[in-house]
Amino acid sequence: MKRTAALVAVLALLGVTVWLVWPSTPDVRGQAQRVPVVDGPADDQRVDLDTTFFPPPGGGKAPAVLLAHGFGGSKRSVRAEAEHLARQGYAVLTWSARGFGGSTGEIALNSPDYEVKDVKQLIDWLAKRPEVRLDAAGDPRVGIAGASYGGAIALLTAAHDPRVDAIVPQITWSDLGDALFPDATGGGPANGVFKRMWAGIFFGQGGAVQPGGQGGGPGGAAQGLEALNRRPEPMTAEQARCGRFLPSICEIYQEVAETGKATPEAIELLKASSPVHVAGRVKAPTLLIQGQRDSLFPLGHADQNARAIAAAGTPVALAWYDGGHDGGNGEADWLREQTLAWFGRHLRGEDTAPVSAFTITRDGGRDPGTRQRIRLHPEADAYPGLGGTDVTLVTLNGPEQHVANPPGGSPAAISTVPGVSGLLGGQGNTGGVSIDMPGQSAAFESAPLTAPLQLTGSPAVKVRVHGSGEVTLFAKLFDVSDSLQPPALPAGLVAPFRVTIPEGAGSAEATVTLPAVDHRFDAGHRLRLVVSTTDMAYATPDEPATYRIGLASPALSVPTVASLAAPPSGVAWWVWAMPLAAVALAAVLLATGRTGARRAAGAAGAAGAAERVPAADDAPPLEINGLTKAYRNGELAVDGLSFRVEQGQVLGLLGPNGAGKTTTMRMMMGLIRPDGGEVRIFGEPVTPGAPVLSRLGSFVEGPGFLPHLSGRDNLELYWAATGRPVADARFDEALEIAGLGKALQRAVRTYSQGMRQRLAIAQAMLGLPDLLVLDEPTNGLDPPQIREMREVLKRYARDGRTVIVSSHLLAEVEQTCTHVVVMHRGKLVTTGPVSVLLSTAAAAAGGAANGHGPRLEDVFLDLIGDKA
Repeated sequence: MKRTAALVAVLALLGVTVWLVWPSTPDVRGQAQRVPVVDGPADDQRVDLDTTFFPPPGGGKAPAVLLAHGFGGSKRSVRAEAEHLARQGYAVLTWSARGFGGSTGEIALNSPDYEVKDVKQLIDWLAKRPEVRLDAAGDPRVGIAGASYGGAIALLTAAHDPRVDAIVPQITWSDLGDALFPDATGGGPANGVFKRMWAGIFFGQGGAVQPGGQGGGPGGAAQGLEALNRRPEPMTAEQARCGRFLPSICEIYQEVAETGKATPEAIELLKASSPVHVAGRVKAPTLLIQGQRDSLFPLGHADQNARAIAAAGTPVALAWYDGGHDGGNGEADWLREQTLAWFGRHLRGEDTAPVSAFTITRDGGRDPGTRQRIRLHPEADAYPGLGGTDVTLVTLNGPEQHVANPPGGSPAAISTVPGVSGLLGGQGNTGGVSIDMPGQSAAFESAPLTAPLQLTGSPAVKVRVHGSGEVTLFAKLFDVSDSLQPPALPAGLVAPFRVTIPEGAGSAEATVTLPAVDHRFDAGHRLRLVVSTTDMAYATPDEPATYRIGLASPALSVPTVASLAAPPSGVAWWVWAMPLAAVALAAVLLATGRTGARRAAGAAGAAGAAERVPAADDAPPLEINGLTKAYRNGELAVDGLSFRVEQGQVLGLLGPNGAGKTTTMRMMMGLIRPDGGEVRIFGEPVTPGAPVLSRLGSFVEGPGFLPHLSGRDNLELYWAATGRPVADARFDEALEIAGLGKALQRAVRTYSQGMRQRLAIAQAMLGLPDLLVLDEPTNGLDPPQIREMREVLKRYARDGRTVIVSSHLLAEVEQTCTHVVVMHRGKLVTTGPVSVLLSTAAAAAGGAANGHGPRLEDVFLDLIGDKA
């Protein structure tokens, strides 16, 4: 206990020392000034833009970043982000857009004739600054980042100004008409349903803007609802009606707000401020970050922008994060890291790990220690689109049902209430509760799922509507369980649509595309489609009417993405317990095995095992004899298992789920005691805390790290807990294998599954142990990373060490392993060289057919097929 306390004290002292000697934060000083610009269709309007410039604190020339604010905000809204970018060595310029903050002019909704011209002149201004790096053509090296309104100006400026070198737009729109008048049948804004509440907030924020306000960022609508009706001087009647909007915009909004329909003039105006119509001209590499909880600009807007940009051959990546206009800014650190990685590669030319083509944030439960939410970031090497890579058809059941639209459209159903989630802090990250009024909705439900279903993209369903004239409806997909929890509406999103029933037809069909979400439906849950006549966030007809709604087809198409494996609900306890267990195990070693460890270090090189390769006449790296372990119910997990692994082998441990592979590995590591038999490593019996375990590196059942420490800190803390000299860790070699680059400095909670896996492999290789035991090491890795891992393991064994790999990827085992052990129901089925197994199978089959021999997968299935 005393030595354990001493270890904790030493670690705490190390933490304090690091804090004391850590370099102080560079001093960032902003330079406020007004920049005059000329804009308007005829270049006859003069506007003063209120700006602040942040030179890089280290001096010299640096790439520049224009940082744009959200609607209802100002340059002050993004000051913290600007200071952070400047500390990273960028020259940063923030400004209040025309009509906002301390800038003059009137709001034109990011028009190419107004706001885009303003930003182009800000780039001119940057080109003259001595702190800004110029490229070979004499243009400034410049990127643009911003959220919402600021994201749209990044896209539009990049489309109109080829000098822009990289952009990171967040939670922004593709077609502003589709955003404010969505139609889930694909009919466009002319057939769309007016998003009344969001439009009111959107235009209301421009009604009277206080200089220097906050808002419009990715943290939610609460930040953007600032300074309404507060001015330093009394407003005129025109100002009270239109605020700081251009009169033409004000007039169009007044008309559509009264009728609830998009006029041709409104559609044309909104189209001019829509990136998707010019996105094909964007040549700047683009990282699109879109919120999963965003009823203003949902994920479909990023999809439209991505497809338009990619069609022009421009590099583009997407990230769906946990947040958006409906609340949530808990991933601010991760968003910063993504932005820095993108600008580092495309503005500075840094050879860092690339940002994945597609990244999703998923819920990983809560950290048991801090109770903070853990977010996982699975990645794909290609963007699958909203249709996914595969489609699962789910059968819905239910008869045709009568529904009514009440007089005046009230009372209305409640799903997402714009702005409220943000005001409440963005609670409820995976779904919300929707209230449907009796008599106003029809419901159709699936049978309970027999297996989990991970929806990633936009589901679709075909409905039939009976009635007459134009019918406004709202579709939503619920996750229903048998628990007392109410049905969950993923992300609180609704699909509004209009169906026009021809005169005399009596009914019409419509294919409805539901909102894009990423949501896991657990086994036993049901999918429920609800079609309602009202939704409080939208404009609905005032006239009372009744309709009959049914399914034109019972099949609901659910897109999935095979490469983004669905994580289990929550995080298993051992994910967080393993690193603490490692520290405890190290303490036991220090307290009870210090003498034995020193003797092993002197006689067998335990402390310096990485410097030494066992001699040929040494005991085998692993020998298992009669190993047995039973579950509590008496069923045998491992049943009399015996096999031997020789030096230099890469051995694949194979078997179906439940074969006993992981249990065997845990007994190899001394984590659990066998009921019978024994495990010997280099001739020494394995018991908990045995000194010989210092010659084994491993991870079993997945990587476990302290989520709020960086990758490097996790590795260093792990090694310090072993009590071995730092020089023996061989950090450089292990980190080279991990290939994480600058991500090693990031908190592990921001890592994707593949990054965690690579970090875990690096941890297992610390000290370059003589025996390496890896359970499913390629989980979460993409094909290039799997190929790289294959070569790493081969190279590791060629140097005289031994590797044991458990894997379900039999093709990888065939290409990687020299030997295999096949288990089934705890027993040994066969063992031997891979080449011998394949040649024996080929001979038994009468020779290879068509010049191709059997695959390991075929041999494996033959071996266990009649034993299932």
